[in-house]
Amino acid sequence: MIARDKLDSVLERFGAVEAQLASAPDPEDYVRLSKEYADLTPVAEAARALLDCEAEREGLQEIIGDTGTDAEMVELAEAELTELSSRIEIHDHQLKLLLLPRDAADARNSILEIRAGTGGDEAALFAGDLFRMYQRYADLRGWKIELLSLSDGDYGGYKEIVASVIGKGVFARLKFESGVHRVQRVPETESGGRIHTSAATVAVLPEAEDVDVNIEDKDLRVDYYRASGPGGQSVNTTDSAVRITHLPSGIVVTQQDEKSQHKNKAKAMKVLAARLYEAERQRVADERAADRREQVGSGDRSERIRTYNFPQARVTDHRINLTLYKLDKVLEGEALDEIVDALITDHQAHLLAAVEAGDAV
Repeated sequence: MIARDKLDSVLERFGAVEAQLASAPDPEDYVRLSKEYADLTPVAEAARALLDCEAEREGLQEIIGDTGTDAEMVELAEAELTELSSRIEIHDHQLKLLLLPRDAADARNSILEIRAGTGGDEAALFAGDLFRMYQRYADLRGWKIELLSLSDGDYGGYKEIVASVIGKGVFARLKFESGVHRVQRVPETESGGRIHTSAATVAVLPEAEDVDVNIEDKDLRVDYYRASGPGGQSVNTTDSAVRITHLPSGIVVTQQDEKSQHKNKAKAMKVLAARLYEAERQRVADERAADRREQVGSGDRSERIRTYNFPQARVTDHRINLTLYKLDKVLEGEALDEIVDALITDHQAHLLAAVEAGDAV
C-alpha cells in the first residue's frame, strides 16, 4: 500500500498549485503551473478516492470490533469490508501507476523515420506500408503528419521517409514503435509463390525544443547542391538541396524536397535537433541503467520487435509475445492501439516492479 505521508504530500502539493493559480501569476508561471495542475489532477483524485475508502474501512472495522454490535449488523459490515478491500486494491494500484516516473518527452511531437532494410524492393514496399499504417493511425487519433523528406523506392514504396507527427501524447504512444519490423509475404513479382522475408527499421524521436539542444554554427558544415530525383534527373536548376553535418557527433542530415534553400535548411535543422536530443536521452538512459538494455523505452533499435505475416494474417510483437490475427486492421491503424496498449501495460509493470524493489528507474 502507498504510505499515508505520500498521499498527504500529493494532496498538499495539489492544493498549493491550485492556490497559486488562483492568485493570477504572471504568464510564464501560469503556463508552468497549469501544466503541473493538469498532471496532478488525476493523481489527487485517485489519492482522495483511496483515502475515502480507507476512512470507510476504519469505520467498518470499528463496527465489527464493537462487542455491542448485533450479529446481523456485523455480518453486513463484514460483507461490505470484503467488497471495500477489493476497491482499495484497485485504487492503490491505479495510484501507483499514476505516481510512476514519467518520461519527460511523452507529451512531445515526434520525428518518425522509416527506412527499408534487408529485402531490396520488397523492403521498400513494406516501408511504404508502415508509413501508411502510421498515417491512418494518426488520422484516427487526430494527429497531423508533415512530410519532411523521402527517397522513393525503384518499384514503389520508400527507401527512406522522414515525417513530423504532431498531436497530443504522440511520443508517449509511438516510442514503442522504434525497432526492426519484419514482413513475411509473397511478393507480387514472385511467380513460384514463395514467401519472402524483408525488413524495415522505424525510429521515433521526440521533437527537440530550442531549450533542449544548443547547436552552434561552428559545429556545422552546411553543403548546398542541386536536388535530383529518381534516375538522377534534376528536380530544379538551383542549388537548393542541403546537407548538414554536425561535426562533433558525425550526424548527417540531408533535405531536398523544397525548392527553397531556406526551407530545406530549416527542415534539416529540425531533424538534426531531434537526433541530437535523442542521442543525449540515450546517453543518460545508458548511464542510469547500463545493466538493463530494454527495447521498450530505451531507444535501442538493434533487435526485431514485430513480425507481419501475410499468409497467416497475423501480427506478432516479440517483446511481449502478443499475437493478433487481424493483420488488415493493424495495417489500417485500427488495431494498432491493441498492441501499443499492451506494450504500455508491460512497460508500466516493469517500472512498478523496479520501484517496489527499490531499484532506480
